[in-house]
Amino acid sequence: MTMPRLITSRDNVLLQRVRKLLHDPTHYRKTQALWLEGEHLCDALRVRGATARHAICAESAHQRKVIAMLASHAEDQILVPDRLFADLSSMPSPAGIGFLCDLPPTPPLDTGVATVVMDRLQDAGNVGSILRSAAALGVGQVISMRGTAGLWSPKVMRAGMGAHFGLRLIEGLDIADLDSLAVPLVATSSHGATALQDAPLPEPCGWIFGHEGQGVSEHLLERCSLTVRIPQPGGEESLNVAAAAAICLYESSRRRQSPGQ
Repeated sequence: MTMPRLITSRDNVLLQRVRKLLHDPTHYRKTQALWLEGEHLCDALRVRGATARHAICAESAHQRKVIAMLASHAEDQILVPDRLFADLSSMPSPAGIGFLCDLPPTPPLDTGVATVVMDRLQDAGNVGSILRSAAALGVGQVISMRGTAGLWSPKVMRAGMGAHFGLRLIEGLDIADLDSLAVPLVATSSHGATALQDAPLPEPCGWIFGHEGQGVSEHLLERCSLTVRIPQPGGEESLNVAAAAAICLYESSRRRQSPGQ
């Protein structure tokens, strides 16, 4: 176990790296590095057996036993004054700990498994919520098309609450890249003829969820073997994409658990 070292300069190169990762949602692609802020994300990395390069802690937070123990799992422990840690945080109340770690390598596409495809989703909260739903409901692979918010950006990771580390994540694909998928594609549409609960959902399948305002692109809809609608007796088009994704993934999960029903 390494002993913590103190950094007091805002101009420290390592702290500058963290600030760039924090403020540029695509900077992780250039540096192949991630900034994980907060106990929950740091612990999710630890539970998966991965190692952080650096644990950066506010001095006051490191006095808490749980924070000190979590920081001890990193290769290098750094303490900074509380005022400096505030510059490394996007939270209203800084969590006091963050991990700087390597971006996981992109896995190869698994062509035959249940998959979520995100088509140009812009909102980091929606993207992270869909990752959480996929992880919770047994869909282990998530693909994002070009134009989708960065899957490993700090805001998406916070919204994902650790789901990233239990998923195969592949981002930045073009439509032609989906040619290798061997599972049928399914999308939601307010104009879908079949209600979700009555639809003959393939198992496994690839669920496509589209842009918050424009929905799934026409080119992707043309590739779908099925489009379904989610009945909304309280008013049309009142669901956002993350809520719609949770409903659809739950219905697929329910049928896997209760075949024949």
